[in-house]
Amino acid sequence: MLKKVLTSCLFAASLCTTTQAAPDWAKDIIWYQIFPERFNNGDPSNDPTRASLDDPRNVSPKWEITPWDSEWFDRANWEKEMSYHFPDTLQHRRYGGDLQGVIDKLDYLKELGITGIYFNPIFYANSLHKYDGNSFHHIDPYFGPDPEGDLALIAEESSNPRSWQWTAADKLFLKLLAEAKARGIRVIIDGVWNHTGRDFFAFADIRTTFQKSRYARWYHIKEFDDPRTARNEFDYHGWYGFKSLPEFANDPSGNNLAPGPKRYIFNATKRWMDPNNDGDPSDGIAGWRLDVAEEVPAGFWQEWHAYIREINPEVFTSAEIWGSAANYLKDTHFAATMNYRGFAIPVKGWLIDGKITASEFAARLNQERNSHGDSAYILQNLVDSHDTQRVASAIANRVTWDSYKNADWFDYDDGERVHARTHGYNNGPPDADGRRIWKMLTLFQATYVGAPMIYYGSEVGMWGADDPEDRMPTWWHRFDPEIHNSYQSAFQLRHAQPALRRGDFKVLETRDGSQLFAFERTLGEQRLVIVLNRGKGDVTLDGDYLDGLKVIQSTDPAANTRRLPPLSAAVFGP
Repeated sequence: MLKKVLTSCLFAASLCTTTQAAPDWAKDIIWYQIFPERFNNGDPSNDPTRASLDDPRNVSPKWEITPWDSEWFDRANWEKEMSYHFPDTLQHRRYGGDLQGVIDKLDYLKELGITGIYFNPIFYANSLHKYDGNSFHHIDPYFGPDPEGDLALIAEESSNPRSWQWTAADKLFLKLLAEAKARGIRVIIDGVWNHTGRDFFAFADIRTTFQKSRYARWYHIKEFDDPRTARNEFDYHGWYGFKSLPEFANDPSGNNLAPGPKRYIFNATKRWMDPNNDGDPSDGIAGWRLDVAEEVPAGFWQEWHAYIREINPEVFTSAEIWGSAANYLKDTHFAATMNYRGFAIPVKGWLIDGKITASEFAARLNQERNSHGDSAYILQNLVDSHDTQRVASAIANRVTWDSYKNADWFDYDDGERVHARTHGYNNGPPDADGRRIWKMLTLFQATYVGAPMIYYGSEVGMWGADDPEDRMPTWWHRFDPEIHNSYQSAFQLRHAQPALRRGDFKVLETRDGSQLFAFERTLGEQRLVIVLNRGKGDVTLDGDYLDGLKVIQSTDPAANTRRLPPLSAAVFGP
């Protein structure tokens, strides 16, 4: 099929210029993002070893798995031996999260209201984050039940798909897909088509055979080693200058990837979309989230989307784009984006910080939402992720600084303002008012246009600064029932009310003085009104838009059709 699609792209311009598809099912999804190593340890027998770490020679021989419920800022003896500085050893920590741990929590996720899982990278890699893959066609062996056996199988393979085998970890992932599907949960996974790790099979071969390697043209090589000199001149482009992340080469036009890595990516892509290769994608993943999408040529994305939509016309793809994304999606044919610009950033400015007016908040939402058309209904509406401070910490630090360094972004992910070791940063939980804001945010996320997406652990009450603190193991041992209930009840409401998933959106009222924001969602005869009071005092609800309605859900039991308490939100229906 790959040859067929590539040929078609050469001779049928329409195939490669199709605008992005918006799979209808994605309008009904509530996403849950999982960072696999830190979600849940379901099988301690497969825990990572010191030898499995990146550059284990530089790790203390006393290294051991970090207990799941240990305090984050406490240090093990092996860490103290390696360095006096706390951050120096964090990348070597392992807690043992694995696929069995996810399977064990599928019923929990279903009860929470989750219908879609987005996995951070699960492919074979030595790091804890796995954005530096050793392979794209195998699940990391330490996420499965037989790491040593899997590594032996992988060592026998080449880049030829005919040599690829199904490891125990691969098979467990397929079981996870089936178990999730049985519970009505779809799964998408992270694809990193811009770069690999240094131990990726192709780059590992280049490191030893240089220009003689069959993969020599796969990467953006600056200079090969000259064997006539004592110095090793080998040099290459790494993502953002990081030599641990060598970048794939583009083709001569610059608008596509080089043929070698492109062919490999297409083959790996199909492996996970149609595992048994029978033409029925129902046993595969539901889609992809693509890392650093703007670093990959648009021509590649156009071909790749044409290819994957032949495998599964209903496939979902989401690009990691931090700015306004509508034009980019149209050019590259992505279905959606992680909605930083159209959701997370305005939410930070108004609902979390309270630094802009309700009318400016409405204007920012409208501008980004209207630019996407129907695709707005499937954008991933997140507030936090593996790349940001957690939502609870954003709330806890809403008054830490008097002014912004970047007012347009409300310092959403400014490195200094979201770092745990920045002087003055609040590493604790939100206060009482902060918890009220948290509940408001949860209800807004469940009632606005687009698919809610929460980061693992938010629903149990986790807080944490930007990477690495945002990647703590889930606080199963510190469960916050009040926060959990706020998420669960909001998600139940969204599932019960089709207008919240598919209905039209209209701003009904903004009051800048009292910081009130009211909007409606309508679908056919169904009409719901949502009102948020970000202000410090009660607001009187005197608009006729509430005629004939009553409170059907609120973050404060005192809410009614006449009065909304401060820092609260309510949903009104017939």
